[in-house]
Amino acid sequence: MKTKVRELRLAMKMTQHQLADLAHVSSRTIISIEKGQYSPSLMLAYRIALLFGVSVEELCCLKENKELEDREYENL
Repeated sequence: MKTKVRELRLAMKMTQHQLADLAHVSSRTIISIEKGQYSPSLMLAYRIALLFGVSVEELCCLKENKELEDREYENL
């Protein structure tokens, strides 16, 4: 799943390690989220969204991800 975690983290001049500490996860989790290899749980997404002052919907690009998923289902 695409997210804005990397973009928001860089805008705040924050390292992956700093974000991981604030979100109570490992740096590896943040790296995986930023690479789109791991979808955060709802609670983790909420925690990160609060840190950046955005909604979970914005953080996780929910509208865009839904549209991509819908297109994939249409092609089945």
